[in-house]
Amino acid sequence: MMETKSRKIILVGTICYTILILFFMFFAFNRLDGATSVDGYTFILVPEGVPLTFPELTYSWIVDFGNVAAFIPFGILFPLLYRVRFGKFISLFVLTIFVLETVQALTYLGSFDVNDVISNTIGAAIGYVAYRVGFSSNLSYKKLMASALTIVVLVFGVMVVSEILKKREGPVQSLTVVKEMTGTTPMTENLPSFSVAGEQIEPKMNVYSSEGESTKTYHYILGNQKNVWLSFYFGIPDNGGSKGEAKIIVDGQEIAQLNEQSYQGAEALREMPFNEVNEITIIVSGNAKLWDVGIRGMQHWWE
Repeated sequence: MMETKSRKIILVGTICYTILILFFMFFAFNRLDGATSVDGYTFILVPEGVPLTFPELTYSWIVDFGNVAAFIPFGILFPLLYRVRFGKFISLFVLTIFVLETVQALTYLGSFDVNDVISNTIGAAIGYVAYRVGFSSNLSYKKLMASALTIVVLVFGVMVVSEILKKREGPVQSLTVVKEMTGTTPMTENLPSFSVAGEQIEPKMNVYSSEGESTKTYHYILGNQKNVWLSFYFGIPDNGGSKGEAKIIVDGQEIAQLNEQSYQGAEALREMPFNEVNEITIIVSGNAKLWDVGIRGMQHWWE
């Protein structure tokens, strides 16, 4: 009799918790206000790794942690209600999450994000292991403590793996490694030295200049690279006219206009961060020069 009553309590608790999770997935965070078809469906199908790093005081980390922790109870509650093996449980769970993520995208109440699928599944798997440790036989205080410790250890283990796999800032690469679509090619070999405001300059990667012409344009396609830093040096050499200008245009927007008035002497290295970049256009005129123009992105340690 007691077992039947306990099962009913667990069933009611599971239903209530499921409703709460569905509310957060479809209606919380002003999702209804943002539900619009203007931007179209959003499907993120390429995973970025295990999305849970060591704790940080940021909103994004709290969301990442919640995507794991919120689904741990399902790994405990469902096996308590239905004696199911891990393989069947996790398969049905992944299928359910795929369906819910798809509905989120199709109703414009969110996006289909494979990273969320991974996080939710990890949470459910941690819960199932905790169930096997502390709930699969007669309950006791020691078993419950062991189950709680198991959750803590596994969550910490996920963080360690995520730290190992996450992308970090890569080295600066010459912009010439990107496929050039139109315009001219910058100088990349036998780079000449020159002086700017009496300071000797020794370019290492490339030199962008008009080379005696009124204007030269260099155009590159990066293919929607995310989390990119554009770096460069700018100056007007001493052995020519004092007039010159360089413009940098990113995805149709001019983000830098450099000339003899805005910079005096040899300019130090400048880095400009972009969340996403598709096209970069560099226009150089007069005696101006850009050199060691490069890009730096995020990459894994083995790349």
